[in-house]
Amino acid sequence: MRGRRARPRERTLINVFLADSSGEFKPPTLDDFFPPQVLFEGTPFALDRLMLIRLGVVLLVSLFFIVAMRSPKLIPRGIQNVAESMLDFVRVQIAEEILGKENGRKYLTIIATIFFATIFLNLTSVIPFLNISSNARIGFPMVMAAAAYVTYLWVGFRKFGFFGFLKASTVLPGVPLPIHFLLIPIEFISTFLLRPFTLTVRLMANMLAGHIMLVLFFSATQFFFFEAKNWMAVFGLPALLVGVAFTFFELLVIALQAYIFALLTAVYIDQSIHADAH
Repeated sequence: MRGRRARPRERTLINVFLADSSGEFKPPTLDDFFPPQVLFEGTPFALDRLMLIRLGVVLLVSLFFIVAMRSPKLIPRGIQNVAESMLDFVRVQIAEEILGKENGRKYLTIIATIFFATIFLNLTSVIPFLNISSNARIGFPMVMAAAAYVTYLWVGFRKFGFFGFLKASTVLPGVPLPIHFLLIPIEFISTFLLRPFTLTVRLMANMLAGHIMLVLFFSATQFFFFEAKNWMAVFGLPALLVGVAFTFFELLVIALQAYIFALLTAVYIDQSIHADAH
């Protein structure tokens, strides 16, 4: 019996997404989401595109505030007015709202640094030719969560001492003695282990999910407009419109995640200050 001729692999949407330069289907790898090293490869200082984005954002944000505050005026104007308005939002709406005026000003530096680092690094996910937030990879969210966590511990240990802070954070007053054997491990895990983990994963997961959704919508737009056959091109415009709409939604997520990260940092510091009041 004459064998059937093998049919070529159909050029489906998913095959286009996961095809290499020769058009052959390939399984996805981490490099599809995070590009490989591009500078100083093979050295301890190797940099990929996400690291370059981080360094660029840090440089631009630092220059912005240096220029804005290089010669501050009593009545701010121009770029100084913009910078002071941004700082006032963090000071009034986050730091002082949670910690009060005295402690809010005391810990404004760490809270404002986390807020601006988060929001500006997130914004790169919707900037053309960058197209990804470096917070979509766990490294930088972990660094910011560690900074918030170390501040939280430092404030508590400084006020109550090491064992005093542990006791104030894990032992609930007015609870029968046998219940403490259940509650103390739960409070310890929740307070000292889960907090930095949840801070890290919440930010990373939201930005990674947003990046993947934008990639899918705009890749679908490109496929339907330029790769699809005949009538399938009509789906290009809906895919483009949904992609644009999701971009605006992503802007909301970008601001919300920065606000939540900074707000939780302030809440944790406040809990550390008043650890004996729960």
